[in-house]
Amino acid sequence: MNQLPAFRTVEESGIRCEVYMDAFNKRVRLDHYVGDPYLVIQATEELAKQANSEKIIIKGKFEDYKIFLEKGYRNEAIIDGYFLGSDGYFFCKYLVPDRAFSSHLQVEEDIIASVQQLKRSSQVIMPPADYKIMKVGEKEAEMLSDLYREVFQIYPTPLHDPEYVKKTMKEGTIYYAFMYHHELISAASAEVNNMFRNAELTDCATKKEHRKFGLMKILLKKLEEDLFQQQIYCSYSIARSLSFGMNAVLHQLGYQYRGRLVNNCYIFDKLEDMNVWVKNLSTYQAAEN
Repeated sequence: MNQLPAFRTVEESGIRCEVYMDAFNKRVRLDHYVGDPYLVIQATEELAKQANSEKIIIKGKFEDYKIFLEKGYRNEAIIDGYFLGSDGYFFCKYLVPDRAFSSHLQVEEDIIASVQQLKRSSQVIMPPADYKIMKVGEKEAEMLSDLYREVFQIYPTPLHDPEYVKKTMKEGTIYYAFMYHHELISAASAEVNNMFRNAELTDCATKKEHRKFGLMKILLKKLEEDLFQQQIYCSYSIARSLSFGMNAVLHQLGYQYRGRLVNNCYIFDKLEDMNVWVKNLSTYQAAEN
C-alpha cells in the first residue's frame, strides 16, 4: 500500500508555501509559494533533506526563473496559464545524482517525434451500445479502486484505496468512466485546482481487453466539457513517456508537448519519465462547433 502523501505548511520569515511530502516517490513538490524565492528554496530543501528525498519539484513563476537556475534547478517543463493565466515552470533539483538521468532518452524522443507527426483530430467514434459512459461518484469508489488495482500494480498515488478515492472526490476531483455489463472497465479524472483555475487530466486506466475502442479519448473529452462549463481553461496532463498510445491521444486532442519530468514517479515496477502536455480550453466551444 502506498504511503499517503502529506502536506507540510511552511510559514516563516515572510514566506508561505505548502510542500507536498511524497515519501512513496521519494520526492517533495511545491505547487505554490509566496515571498522571497531564495527563502522558499532554502525551506523546501531543508524539508527534502530531512525526509531523505531524491527529487525536488517547485512550480515556479517566470519572474523567478533566473533565481532557480542560480540555485541549481533545471526547468524540465512548462504549463501554459497554470497560475490564473500566467505560465508555471517545473523547476527540478536532484539530491541523488543517479535520479537526474534518464535511461530511455532516445526511445522517448523517438516516441514524441512519431506522435507529433500524427494528424490532430478531436473526433471520436462511440463504442458499441454495451459501453455506457457516466460521471462517477463516491458510491463507485470501490469499483474505481478495483480498476486501478488491476491496471496498475504500482501507482504514484494510492488509488488502490477506495477511501483515498472518496477523499479526492470531496476535494473536487472529477471522475468519468465506462461501464460494460455492470463492470467498470475504463476511467479518467480531472484534478481541479480552484485557486488557480487549472486542472490536471490524470488517472487514465482501461482494462486490456477493452482498449480497442478508443474509450480514453472519449473520457478525456467529457472531462474537458465539464471543465469548460466550470470556466477552467488551463488543462494539462502528465503521461508516461514510454506510452505511445497515451501521448498520441493527448496530441490528437490538441494538447501541446511542454517537456519531460525525469524519473518522476513509480509506475508498475520502476521510476518513469513523464511527458507534460497542455491545452487552452478557452476556445473549446468554438473548436467543437
